[in-house]
Amino acid sequence: MGKPSLSLRLTIFLSLSLTASYSISASSSSPIFPRRSSPNPSLKATPSDLLSLLGPKSQSSSIDPFVAKELTSCFRFLVPFSPIAKKNCPPSYLNRKFLSLKQKGGDLCQREENELVWWPPRPVLELARLAVDSGGDPAAIQRALDPTMITVPDVEGSKEDRCELTRTPYGRRFISEELNSYLEFLFELILARGPNIGLNVSLSRYDLFHGHLFLAIDSGRLGILFHAKEYPAYDKEVFPYNMGYCQVGSNVTYDDSMNLRNILWLAPLPSDSTKAWAAPGVLVALDARPDGIIYRDLIPEYVNIARTIYEDDLGEVAVDVNYLDVGNAGSKFKIFIC
Repeated sequence: MGKPSLSLRLTIFLSLSLTASYSISASSSSPIFPRRSSPNPSLKATPSDLLSLLGPKSQSSSIDPFVAKELTSCFRFLVPFSPIAKKNCPPSYLNRKFLSLKQKGGDLCQREENELVWWPPRPVLELARLAVDSGGDPAAIQRALDPTMITVPDVEGSKEDRCELTRTPYGRRFISEELNSYLEFLFELILARGPNIGLNVSLSRYDLFHGHLFLAIDSGRLGILFHAKEYPAYDKEVFPYNMGYCQVGSNVTYDDSMNLRNILWLAPLPSDSTKAWAAPGVLVALDARPDGIIYRDLIPEYVNIARTIYEDDLGEVAVDVNYLDVGNAGSKFKIFIC
Protein backbone atom coordinates (compact mmCIF):
# COMPACT_ATOMS: atom_id res chain seq x y z
CA MET A 1 0.00 0.00 0.00
CA GLY A 2 1.39 3.39 -0.94
CA LYS A 3 2.03 6.14 1.52
CA PRO A 4 -1.35 7.63 2.47
CA SER A 5 -2.14 11.28 2.02
CA LEU A 6 -1.70 13.68 4.92
CA SER A 7 -5.47 13.94 5.45
CA LEU A 8 -5.82 10.18 5.54
CA ARG A 9 -2.89 9.80 7.92
CA LEU A 10 -4.48 12.35 10.25
CA THR A 11 -7.81 10.59 10.00
CA ILE A 12 -6.26 7.25 10.95
CA PHE A 13 -4.83 8.57 14.17
CA LEU A 14 -7.63 10.96 14.99
CA SER A 15 -10.12 8.13 14.57
CA LEU A 16 -10.17 7.19 18.24
CA SER A 17 -11.64 10.59 19.08
CA LEU A 18 -13.44 13.44 17.40
CA THR A 19 -13.18 15.38 20.68
CA ALA A 20 -9.43 15.78 21.05
CA SER A 21 -6.67 17.91 19.64
CA TYR A 22 -3.58 15.96 18.73
CA SER A 23 0.00 16.39 17.68
CA ILE A 24 0.50 13.52 15.28
CA SER A 25 3.51 11.73 13.89
CA ALA A 26 2.19 8.88 11.79
CA SER A 27 3.81 5.89 10.21
CA SER A 28 3.35 5.40 6.51
CA SER A 29 0.83 2.60 6.73
CA SER A 30 -1.37 0.70 9.16
CA PRO A 31 -2.01 -3.02 9.54
CA ILE A 32 -4.91 -4.20 7.43
CA PHE A 33 -6.78 -7.22 8.72
CA PRO A 34 -8.39 -9.64 6.25
CA ARG A 35 -12.09 -9.03 5.80
CA ARG A 36 -14.44 -11.97 5.58
CA SER A 37 -16.57 -11.76 2.47
CA SER A 38 -20.33 -12.11 2.43
CA PRO A 39 -21.92 -15.09 0.61
CA ASN A 40 -23.60 -12.40 -1.46
CA PRO A 41 -21.21 -9.48 -2.05
CA SER A 42 -24.15 -7.17 -2.67
CA LEU A 43 -25.42 -7.75 0.88
CA LYS A 44 -23.76 -5.32 3.23
CA ALA A 45 -24.85 -4.19 6.65
CA THR A 46 -25.58 -0.50 7.09
CA PRO A 47 -25.84 1.64 10.22
CA SER A 48 -29.59 1.78 9.61
CA ASP A 49 -29.73 -2.03 9.66
CA LEU A 50 -27.97 -2.07 13.01
CA LEU A 51 -30.37 0.45 14.54
CA SER A 52 -33.42 -1.27 13.06
CA LEU A 53 -32.46 -4.62 14.59
CA LEU A 54 -32.48 -2.94 17.99
CA GLY A 55 -35.89 -1.46 17.36
CA PRO A 56 -39.46 -2.76 17.15
CA LYS A 57 -40.51 -5.76 15.08
CA SER A 58 -41.80 -3.50 12.33
CA GLN A 59 -38.23 -2.30 11.77
CA SER A 60 -36.19 -5.42 12.50
CA SER A 61 -38.30 -7.65 10.23
CA SER A 62 -37.31 -5.55 7.21
CA ILE A 63 -33.62 -6.51 7.46
CA ASP A 64 -32.22 -9.23 5.19
CA PRO A 65 -32.09 -12.48 7.23
CA PHE A 66 -28.38 -13.07 6.57
CA VAL A 67 -27.45 -9.53 7.56
CA ALA A 68 -29.70 -9.75 10.62
CA LYS A 69 -28.10 -13.01 11.76
CA GLU A 70 -24.57 -11.71 11.28
CA LEU A 71 -25.26 -8.44 13.06
CA THR A 72 -26.99 -10.19 15.95
CA SER A 73 -23.91 -12.37 16.43
CA CYS A 74 -21.96 -9.18 17.13
CA PHE A 75 -24.28 -7.83 19.83
CA ARG A 76 -22.91 -8.12 23.37
CA PHE A 77 -25.72 -6.92 25.61
CA LEU A 78 -24.79 -5.19 28.85
CA VAL A 79 -28.47 -5.22 29.77
CA PRO A 80 -30.69 -8.06 28.51
CA PHE A 81 -32.37 -7.16 25.25
CA SER A 82 -36.09 -6.76 25.72
CA PRO A 83 -37.49 -6.38 22.19
CA ILE A 84 -41.17 -6.37 23.14
CA ALA A 85 -42.25 -2.98 24.40
CA LYS A 86 -45.13 -2.35 26.71
CA LYS A 87 -47.90 -0.45 24.98
CA ASN A 88 -47.45 2.34 27.48
CA CYS A 89 -44.60 2.82 29.89
CA PRO A 90 -45.98 1.87 33.32
CA PRO A 91 -46.91 4.89 35.49
CA SER A 92 -44.62 3.57 38.25
CA TYR A 93 -41.66 4.11 35.90
CA LEU A 94 -42.80 7.47 34.63
CA ASN A 95 -43.39 8.95 38.06
CA ARG A 96 -40.32 7.69 39.89
CA LYS A 97 -37.50 10.10 40.58
CA PHE A 98 -34.06 8.87 39.60
CA LEU A 99 -31.52 8.85 42.38
CA SER A 100 -27.84 8.18 41.89
CA LEU A 101 -26.21 5.21 43.57
CA LYS A 102 -24.66 7.47 46.18
CA GLN A 103 -27.99 9.15 46.93
CA LYS A 104 -29.59 5.76 47.48
CA GLY A 105 -26.81 4.85 49.88
CA GLY A 106 -25.83 1.67 48.06
CA ASP A 107 -25.85 -0.19 44.78
CA LEU A 108 -28.99 -0.63 42.78
CA CYS A 109 -29.92 -4.26 42.32
CA GLN A 110 -29.47 -5.73 38.86
CA ARG A 111 -33.20 -5.72 38.13
CA GLU A 112 -33.45 -2.01 38.95
CA GLU A 113 -30.45 -1.25 36.74
CA ASN A 114 -32.03 -3.15 33.86
CA GLU A 115 -35.32 -1.32 34.29
CA LEU A 116 -33.54 2.03 34.29
CA VAL A 117 -32.17 1.19 30.84
CA TRP A 118 -35.43 -0.26 29.47
CA TRP A 119 -37.61 2.50 30.95
CA PRO A 120 -35.58 5.52 32.11
CA PRO A 121 -36.99 8.26 34.34
CA ARG A 122 -39.45 10.78 32.96
CA PRO A 123 -36.91 13.50 31.92
CA VAL A 124 -35.06 10.97 29.75
CA LEU A 125 -38.31 9.75 28.18
CA GLU A 126 -39.36 13.32 27.50
CA LEU A 127 -36.06 14.03 25.76
CA ALA A 128 -36.44 10.81 23.74
CA ARG A 129 -39.90 11.86 22.58
CA LEU A 130 -38.68 15.37 21.83
CA ALA A 131 -35.94 13.93 19.61
CA VAL A 132 -38.48 12.03 17.51
CA ASP A 133 -41.16 14.73 17.48
CA SER A 134 -38.59 17.28 16.27
CA GLY A 135 -37.88 15.13 13.22
CA GLY A 136 -34.38 14.34 14.47
CA ASP A 137 -33.32 17.95 14.94
CA PRO A 138 -30.18 18.25 17.15
CA ALA A 139 -31.21 21.79 18.09
CA ALA A 140 -34.14 20.35 20.04
CA ILE A 141 -31.65 18.59 22.32
CA GLN A 142 -29.35 21.56 22.56
CA ARG A 143 -32.23 23.75 23.75
CA ALA A 144 -32.57 21.44 26.78
CA LEU A 145 -29.11 22.52 28.00
CA ASP A 146 -28.51 25.04 30.75
CA PRO A 147 -26.77 28.06 29.13
CA THR A 148 -24.26 28.30 32.00
CA MET A 149 -20.73 27.60 30.83
CA ILE A 150 -18.55 25.46 33.11
CA THR A 151 -14.78 25.29 32.71
CA VAL A 152 -13.57 21.80 31.85
CA PRO A 153 -11.33 20.66 34.71
CA ASP A 154 -7.78 19.37 34.63
CA VAL A 155 -8.24 15.59 34.56
CA GLU A 156 -5.36 13.34 35.63
CA GLY A 157 -2.72 15.86 34.62
CA SER A 158 -4.16 16.49 31.15
CA LYS A 159 -3.24 20.18 31.18
CA GLU A 160 0.35 19.45 32.12
CA ASP A 161 0.50 17.07 29.16
CA ARG A 162 -1.09 19.73 26.90
CA CYS A 163 -3.95 17.32 26.25
CA GLU A 164 -7.36 18.75 25.29
CA LEU A 165 -9.95 16.05 25.94
CA THR A 166 -13.02 17.97 24.82
CA ARG A 167 -14.11 19.94 21.77
CA THR A 168 -14.19 23.15 23.77
CA PRO A 169 -12.51 24.33 27.02
CA TYR A 170 -15.92 24.71 28.63
CA GLY A 171 -18.97 22.52 28.97
CA ARG A 172 -22.64 22.72 29.88
CA ARG A 173 -25.18 20.50 31.60
CA PHE A 174 -28.80 19.65 31.02
CA ILE A 175 -31.30 21.83 32.84
CA SER A 176 -32.72 18.66 34.36
CA GLU A 177 -30.36 17.32 37.01
CA GLU A 178 -32.05 13.93 36.64
CA LEU A 179 -30.79 13.83 33.06
CA ASN A 180 -27.26 14.60 34.21
CA SER A 181 -27.46 11.93 36.92
CA TYR A 182 -28.77 9.41 34.39
CA LEU A 183 -25.79 10.03 32.12
CA GLU A 184 -23.46 9.37 35.05
CA PHE A 185 -25.38 6.17 35.70
CA LEU A 186 -24.82 4.97 32.13
CA PHE A 187 -21.05 5.45 32.33
CA GLU A 188 -20.92 3.69 35.69
CA LEU A 189 -23.14 0.84 34.48
CA ILE A 190 -20.81 0.19 31.52
CA LEU A 191 -17.90 0.10 33.98
CA ALA A 192 -19.74 -2.38 36.23
CA ARG A 193 -21.22 -4.65 33.55
CA GLY A 194 -18.33 -4.62 31.07
CA PRO A 195 -16.38 -7.53 32.62
CA ASN A 196 -19.40 -9.78 32.03
CA ILE A 197 -18.74 -9.56 28.28
CA GLY A 198 -14.94 -9.31 28.40
CA LEU A 199 -14.74 -5.53 28.45
CA ASN A 200 -12.70 -4.17 31.34
CA VAL A 201 -12.69 -0.38 31.31
CA SER A 202 -11.82 2.46 33.62
CA LEU A 203 -13.47 5.88 33.81
CA SER A 204 -10.22 7.63 33.02
CA ARG A 205 -9.04 10.08 30.41
CA TYR A 206 -7.30 7.28 28.52
CA ASP A 207 -10.24 4.92 28.46
CA LEU A 208 -13.99 5.54 28.82
CA PHE A 209 -14.71 9.22 29.33
CA HIS A 210 -16.99 10.29 26.50
CA GLY A 211 -19.89 9.45 24.26
CA HIS A 212 -21.62 11.13 21.33
CA LEU A 213 -25.33 11.86 21.68
CA PHE A 214 -27.09 11.52 18.34
CA LEU A 215 -30.54 11.38 16.76
CA ALA A 216 -30.77 8.27 14.62
CA ILE A 217 -31.05 8.14 10.87
CA ASP A 218 -34.66 7.92 9.65
CA SER A 219 -36.33 7.43 13.05
CA GLY A 220 -34.86 10.28 15.12
CA ARG A 221 -34.35 7.84 18.00
CA LEU A 222 -32.15 9.25 20.74
CA GLY A 223 -28.87 7.43 21.30
CA ILE A 224 -25.33 7.71 22.62
CA LEU A 225 -22.32 6.03 21.06
CA PHE A 226 -19.70 5.60 23.78
CA HIS A 227 -16.05 5.05 22.86
CA ALA A 228 -13.91 3.16 25.36
CA LYS A 229 -10.18 2.40 25.02
CA GLU A 230 -9.74 5.92 23.64
CA TYR A 231 -5.97 6.21 23.98
CA PRO A 232 -4.17 2.84 24.00
CA ALA A 233 -0.59 2.98 25.20
CA TYR A 234 2.10 3.13 22.56
CA ASP A 235 3.65 -0.29 22.07
CA LYS A 236 6.15 -0.91 19.30
CA GLU A 237 4.91 -4.47 18.88
CA VAL A 238 1.09 -4.29 19.12
CA PHE A 239 0.19 -0.59 18.82
CA PRO A 240 3.05 1.37 17.26
CA TYR A 241 1.05 4.58 16.83
CA ASN A 242 1.79 8.02 18.22
CA MET A 243 -1.53 9.66 19.07
CA GLY A 244 -0.12 12.85 20.50
CA TYR A 245 -0.33 14.55 23.85
CA CYS A 246 -3.42 12.78 25.16
CA GLN A 247 -1.75 9.37 24.82
CA VAL A 248 1.16 10.30 27.08
CA GLY A 249 1.10 8.20 30.25
CA SER A 250 -1.62 5.81 29.03
CA ASN A 251 -1.95 2.46 30.77
CA VAL A 252 -4.62 1.16 28.38
CA THR A 253 -3.41 -2.05 26.76
CA TYR A 254 -4.24 -2.71 23.14
CA ASP A 255 -5.74 -6.21 23.11
CA ASP A 256 -8.84 -8.12 21.99
CA SER A 257 -11.07 -5.97 24.20
CA MET A 258 -10.60 -3.19 21.62
CA ASN A 259 -13.19 -5.09 19.59
CA LEU A 260 -15.80 -3.99 22.14
CA ARG A 261 -14.87 -0.32 22.38
CA ASN A 262 -18.07 0.90 20.70
CA ILE A 263 -20.93 0.81 23.19
CA LEU A 264 -24.41 1.88 22.13
CA TRP A 265 -27.22 3.19 24.30
CA LEU A 266 -30.60 3.75 22.69
CA ALA A 267 -33.43 5.47 24.51
CA PRO A 268 -36.92 3.97 24.31
CA LEU A 269 -38.48 4.65 20.92
CA PRO A 270 -41.76 6.56 20.98
CA SER A 271 -44.61 5.22 18.91
CA ASP A 272 -45.96 7.23 16.00
CA SER A 273 -49.32 7.28 17.74
CA THR A 274 -50.48 8.75 21.05
CA LYS A 275 -48.13 8.32 23.99
CA ALA A 276 -47.29 4.66 23.44
CA TRP A 277 -43.75 3.34 23.14
CA ALA A 278 -42.59 1.16 20.26
CA ALA A 279 -39.40 -0.20 21.86
CA PRO A 280 -37.65 -0.10 25.25
CA GLY A 281 -34.13 1.18 25.84
CA VAL A 282 -30.98 -0.76 24.89
CA LEU A 283 -27.38 -0.93 26.14
CA VAL A 284 -25.09 -3.06 23.99
CA ALA A 285 -21.43 -3.35 23.03
CA LEU A 286 -20.87 -3.79 19.30
CA ASP A 287 -18.30 -6.52 18.67
CA ALA A 288 -15.95 -5.39 15.91
CA ARG A 289 -13.91 -8.62 15.81
CA PRO A 290 -12.08 -9.00 12.48
CA ASP A 291 -14.20 -11.95 11.30
CA GLY A 292 -17.52 -10.19 11.97
CA ILE A 293 -19.89 -8.15 9.86
CA ILE A 294 -19.51 -4.98 11.93
CA TYR A 295 -15.78 -4.94 11.29
CA ARG A 296 -16.31 -5.80 7.64
CA ASP A 297 -19.09 -3.36 6.78
CA LEU A 298 -19.25 -0.64 9.42
CA ILE A 299 -15.60 0.02 10.29
CA PRO A 300 -13.80 2.11 7.64
CA GLU A 301 -10.77 0.18 6.42
CA TYR A 302 -8.36 3.01 7.14
CA VAL A 303 -9.23 2.88 10.86
CA ASN A 304 -9.68 -0.84 11.36
CA ILE A 305 -6.79 -0.86 13.83
CA ALA A 306 -8.87 1.45 16.04
CA ARG A 307 -12.14 -0.48 15.62
CA THR A 308 -14.01 2.84 15.53
CA ILE A 309 -17.64 3.20 14.51
CA TYR A 310 -18.33 6.83 13.69
CA GLU A 311 -21.27 8.47 15.40
CA ASP A 312 -22.01 10.51 12.27
CA ASP A 313 -22.85 7.26 10.49
CA LEU A 314 -25.60 6.54 13.02
CA GLY A 315 -27.35 9.90 12.87
CA GLU A 316 -27.18 13.62 13.53
CA VAL A 317 -24.83 14.36 16.42
CA ALA A 318 -26.24 16.85 18.90
CA VAL A 319 -23.56 17.01 21.63
CA ASP A 320 -20.66 15.14 23.18
CA VAL A 321 -21.19 13.80 26.69
CA ASN A 322 -18.04 13.74 28.82
CA TYR A 323 -17.55 12.00 32.17
CA LEU A 324 -14.60 13.76 33.78
CA ASP A 325 -13.73 12.56 37.26
CA VAL A 326 -11.05 14.73 38.85
CA GLY A 327 -10.76 12.35 41.80
CA ASN A 328 -12.04 14.93 44.26
CA ALA A 329 -15.01 13.87 46.37
CA GLY A 330 -15.96 17.53 46.69
CA SER A 331 -16.09 18.09 42.94
CA LYS A 332 -19.53 19.40 41.99
CA PHE A 333 -19.74 18.04 38.45
CA LYS A 334 -18.69 14.94 36.52
CA ILE A 335 -20.82 15.37 33.39
CA PHE A 336 -19.77 18.04 30.91
CA ILE A 337 -21.73 18.51 27.68
CA CYS A 338 -19.71 19.95 24.80
